[in-house]
Parts: sequence; structure tokens; C-alpha cells
Amino acid sequence: MRHLRTMNDLSNKEIMALIEEAMEFQQGKHWAPETPTFVANLFYEASTRTKCSFEVAERRLGLQVLPFEVSTSSVNKGETLYDTAKTLQSLGVSALVIRHPEEEYFNQLHNIQAAIINGGDGCGNHPTQSLLDMMTIYQEFKRFEGLKITIVGDIRHSRVARSNSDVLHRLGAEVKFVAPEEWKDDSYPTDSYITMDEAINTSDVVMLLRIQHERHHSGKAGLDDFHKQYGMTIKREEEMKPNSIIMHPAPINRGVEIASELVECDRSRIFKQMENGLYMRMAVLKNALTKNEGGKEHDNIIKEWEMA
Repeated sequence: MRHLRTMNDLSNKEIMALIEEAMEFQQGKHWAPETPTFVANLFYEASTRTKCSFEVAERRLGLQVLPFEVSTSSVNKGETLYDTAKTLQSLGVSALVIRHPEEEYFNQLHNIQAAIINGGDGCGNHPTQSLLDMMTIYQEFKRFEGLKITIVGDIRHSRVARSNSDVLHRLGAEVKFVAPEEWKDDSYPTDSYITMDEAINTSDVVMLLRIQHERHHSGKAGLDDFHKQYGMTIKREEEMKPNSIIMHPAPINRGVEIASELVECDRSRIFKQMENGLYMRMAVLKNALTKNEGGKEHDNIIKEWEMA
């Protein structure tokens, strides 16, 4: 892996190798580049978890984080994303973590040699969120094959739903969806949509999604009704299968996607996901940077996983 733009940049073996390496970082593994290495985080959309997670990951790896704020950059003078990326590359930046409202913004960056790590593109992709979610599921069940995972909520506007459903299918899980009619994504088969009651009674993982208010043309009306029909209520949590878990990429609309009392309940892995995000992003950064240097360590992890 040189760039991480979508989950299609990774094979199943590479996904498992990243999970293993992220768990090694979680257990105290240390790695740092041999020479000063600069990275920049270009966030054109608001973010707390992803941006801060990358920044902490970069500092833990001993990387030099170049300050960049869109509001005080030449973006306000009309500079294109390509020219911003090219400028930073010319200054010696080795990796660019980018979140941008334009779907597949990375298609305009083919001539950029610095590693491109996608921190989210519009309603399109969010590969590091997907990887940390895979890590969380794998830690819980030690497998993907045969698991039933239901993604609930604003499917149409969710890059998390898109990234996760694709990779979960690849890894052998059964993926279903629950959504109001207006938020269904027609690219998924009709029979992949089930009712909330079915999801609660049959799923190993119920993955709730944030309602993407910023991508809607209408207001926030009807949130109470959404919670009653599609939210994780206290009653629904009580009816879930034994050992099933609740996930959510956050930020959370408490009392909408999930009852506030359940955010930190025994089934919830929401804050575990956030913790895993730090270690997964360490693994992604380290792999992208060592691949650029022709490093072999990640390839060795893949070989060890294949032999296990």
C-alpha cells in the first residue's frame, strides 16, 4: 500500500496485516522513521475523531506534523487542492492526510508522489474508519466469516456504510441494511434491506450511523420519530442476541440514533472504536511511509499472517 484512497487499495491479506499491526501498536510496539519525516493533515471538512486521531498517531510515531488550517491557507485565495498538495510535496512532506467534501477528490492527485491517505471524501469513502471498524469486529469475534452485520440509518449519505459494506462482503460477513425509504441507497439490492426488529433479533453487530444533517436539504424535523422507528432504544438493546455488540462511527446524536443511556453500555464498542482508530492510523501511516521507502516489514507481516 502506497496510497490509501479507498478500501479497494487493499487486498484482504493487507487488511488482516494492518489489523495485526494495529494490535501490536496497541500492545506497545514502537516504530519511528530513521530520518525526520513530515506529514500534513488537510481537513476541508470539520472533524474531531479522525483529525485528532491522526495527529496523535503521527506524534506517537515521531513524525513531524506540519500545521495546516484551511481557514488561514491559500485555499481562501483560490488555490486548488492539487496545487496545495504539490506545494507541500515540494517542501518535503512525505504523506498527506486529506478530508474533502468532493467525492473521489484523490482522482486529481495522480501526479502527487507523497502518500495520499483519505480521511473521508464527501459521501464516498472513509477507509481508515472502515479499518478501525474491522479491527473492532475482529477483536470481538476473531473472524468475519458467517457474521451477520446490519448497518442502520442514513445509508444514502454515509461513506462509512459504503466502505464497510464492501469490505465486510469481501471478508465473508453477511451485510444487511435498515433505513427510512428516503435514505436508502438504490445501489444495494432490495432484499438487503430488513426491518429494525429483524436486525435486533438476528445481528451479531448492529452498526448505527450518524444522520448526515449537513448533506440534507431539509431540516432536523422528525428526529423523535426516527429514534422510535430506527434508533437503538433501551427496549431494543434488551432484545439483542447474546454477545452481540453495538457500534457507531460517531459523532453521536444522542437520543436519535441511540439512547444516551446506551452509549457506554456493556454492548457498546463506540469508545473502543475511537481507541482502535489511533492504533489503526499508526499502522496505516507507518505502512504508507515504509512502502514509499521500499520497506519490507509490512510484507513480512502479511507472510506471517498467511502462514498462521
